[in-house]
Amino acid sequence: MLNHLKTALLLGLLTGVLVVAGRLLGGNQGMILAFGVAVAMNFGAYWFSDKVLLRMYGAREIGPSDAPEIWEMVTELSQRAKLPMPKVYILPQTGANAFATGRNPEHAAVAVTAGILEILTSDQLRGVLAHELGHVKNGDILISTIAATMAGAISMLANMAQWGLIFGGGRGENERGGNPIGLLATLIVAPLAATIIQLAISRSREYAADAYGAELVGDGRPLAEALQQLERGNEIRPTNAQPSTAHLFIVSPLTGRGIATLFRTHPRTEDRIRRLLAMDRTRPTPSPFGIRPRTLA
Repeated sequence: MLNHLKTALLLGLLTGVLVVAGRLLGGNQGMILAFGVAVAMNFGAYWFSDKVLLRMYGAREIGPSDAPEIWEMVTELSQRAKLPMPKVYILPQTGANAFATGRNPEHAAVAVTAGILEILTSDQLRGVLAHELGHVKNGDILISTIAATMAGAISMLANMAQWGLIFGGGRGENERGGNPIGLLATLIVAPLAATIIQLAISRSREYAADAYGAELVGDGRPLAEALQQLERGNEIRPTNAQPSTAHLFIVSPLTGRGIATLFRTHPRTEDRIRRLLAMDRTRPTPSPFGIRPRTLA
């Protein structure tokens, strides 16, 4: 119920931002046009945002004969979690990362990059896949996918405003071209709105998915090791990701990219590792920095 409420609030926020931007850029006619666009986008975001997202990253759907190890892991973990078998995709990227998407468990997809297969052991990869199925089980995937679509759409408004200022901002309000004050306001406010939408996706969902993934495989250590590997891997070979979709990935693809790190969409990786290791009460909890990762090529 809470996730449905969050989804409705985010859809309403998208509508409001687009309508206000339309009013600033084109007066009453612009507002009416923006409202129509917002209604169409709300519909499209619910039904097609996962497909748009996967196509954006050139994801390739795989079957049991394409990558048997991944397919068997997802099949086994889905059965344990009592979830329908999701579609499985591979992104053609050297950066190591993963995400889940879809509007519900019956229409879910789990995607991993090609790079993740190079640096994780089988147990670590199993922990990552269990984490992503945790997002499916907890009902996170719809709101996260819609938020990515919204943030991307709002960022496009900023780009439109920028070009409007360059080519039409100096004209009067009664001439063709945008109101320069409205264009400037959209240029400043739209990126902030996109960031707020991302931050509205609670960081606690990552902790919850971590905990569920650890329970699903019966041990928190493989996922803890995987998180450290992925964090270090992204420092060496960053995931090529749009900022508007950063919150979807298991570790932030924006790691080490200047000002973008001021608005974190993920909890600190060392905190996540510490929590996972603390779940194992049968032995002393070691320092998260004591995990010995595999060497990156």
